[in-house]
Amino acid sequence: MHSFWKTLFRGVALAVIVSAWLITAGTASAATPKQAAAKTPAVKAEDLVGKDVCLGCHEDKGAALKTGAHARAFNPKSPVATQGCESCHGGGKAHVDGGGDKTKITVISKLSPEKASEICVTCHDRSKHALWAGSQHEGRKVGCTSCHSVHAPKGAKQLKAATETDLCATCHKGIVNKQTRFNHMPVREGKLSCSSCHNVHGTANVKLLKVGRTVNESCTSCHAEKRGPFMWEHGAVVENCSTCHDPHGTSNDRMLVAKQPFLCQRCHVTSRHPPTVYDGFLERTSSSANKIFGRACVYCHSQIHGSNAPTGKAFLR
Repeated sequence: MHSFWKTLFRGVALAVIVSAWLITAGTASAATPKQAAAKTPAVKAEDLVGKDVCLGCHEDKGAALKTGAHARAFNPKSPVATQGCESCHGGGKAHVDGGGDKTKITVISKLSPEKASEICVTCHDRSKHALWAGSQHEGRKVGCTSCHSVHAPKGAKQLKAATETDLCATCHKGIVNKQTRFNHMPVREGKLSCSSCHNVHGTANVKLLKVGRTVNESCTSCHAEKRGPFMWEHGAVVENCSTCHDPHGTSNDRMLVAKQPFLCQRCHVTSRHPPTVYDGFLERTSSSANKIFGRACVYCHSQIHGSNAPTGKAFLR
């Protein structure tokens, strides 16, 4: 018996050591500032002309090197800290010698979204950008320059629109239009934005959600009181919050996808309490028939997201 516990202890200790080694190795393998700067497109020294030469003709483009993320000299990956304009556009010597020949320089605005993104991800490959490759947007040929503009931004984070919502609306019109249906909508009121829930650069979650691995885990990251665990669980809630709610907005109270009690009766179609509007016999004979008009199931079943009461099977309390 003593030998068994000794072997078990050694196994646990070995697992801890291996885990620590993997974490250390992962940290060590992360690119240092020097390595990160080296990831920018390699340009031969003899092909460089310097940002002052570039701005001699392109003076209107100089703002990007004075303000914004690309102007942060303390960041070793920023263009200001590396090769200036040529960090992204490549060496400018042939372009200058050719009298401004645009075929001798990388004009990012002329590239396809995929090619332009290849330049951006040489630096933007960590944190929220780490899962860009293979993401929904990348797979649909939406690139960095589809949403961002380095030299002519209109909003924060170098967006091409004044706000995130306006930018997302250029493609997701149906989703954004839902926000006007409800009298209280945090996104429309400026309290939330699309990126509060979604990471458009790619995630391991469904629908580009930032938190968790399911819709429910994303929702309960804010609505913690709905997380549980509960003694009595409502199947529809466990499956998906969007079974009953549309987070982008609806015309119903609490952003429900249908008005109560008809929302509940989409599943509870065989119940005698209350009868459904489609059951003429029960509607005429049941004393609870009045509940299908002007009243909601949650008047009584108030703990519909789950209950810990010993008699809470019906989610009454």
